[in-house]
Amino acid sequence: MWKFLKDIFNFKKKESVLNSNRSLEFFNVKKLLCGIGESEIREREIVITKYPFEPSIAYPTAIISAKDIKCMSVDFTVCKVHVKNDIIFISSEQKEKLKQFAESNNVRLIPQNWNWDWILEPFLDTEFTKENEQRALERLLENGFTANEVDTIRAEVKNQMYAYNFDTMLWDWCSLGLSDVLSAMRAKYSKKQFREFYKRALEIEMRTGSGTNSSQV
Repeated sequence: MWKFLKDIFNFKKKESVLNSNRSLEFFNVKKLLCGIGESEIREREIVITKYPFEPSIAYPTAIISAKDIKCMSVDFTVCKVHVKNDIIFISSEQKEKLKQFAESNNVRLIPQNWNWDWILEPFLDTEFTKENEQRALERLLENGFTANEVDTIRAEVKNQMYAYNFDTMLWDWCSLGLSDVLSAMRAKYSKKQFREFYKRALEIEMRTGSGTNSSQV
């Protein structure tokens, strides 16, 4: 009888732990996949709401005037709007509207910057060969990085990027970039730590081989 009651108690205890773990996993996934907020493209301004990255000038809401925008990149994945020393993300679904906005307001369009995409290649859901690694490193060296610096950055974000791309079942095999690494590290760092990381992440994103950042080219 006592063994029977003990087995029931242990089963209930194990079930409770499993439910707790499931809740924790759901909470962590929700933190990792924070999204990039919502945007409305108007004639001479862009309205940002529910923006998740607290150090940004767009957090949690903002109205960005066309005259304050330095430039934009809209040619690949998430669109990026460069404002002052910040980069604001807008869904690729708004790509055509952003192109029209840029043309109407004489906003400069710039090519996609690939620094973070190259740094995050090992964490994609695809094989990262020696050839891939060498090619990515060569591009980063051209933009002013050192091999040791690339290794250090990857070591810092490694666990969070694996959690972001695999634990969440995102399984992105094509490209991971600045918005992805910010989402991943936001879930780990304190507000102070994330503020410091955010600043470094933007500098990494905008670095070019000429010694200037991409928004000044």
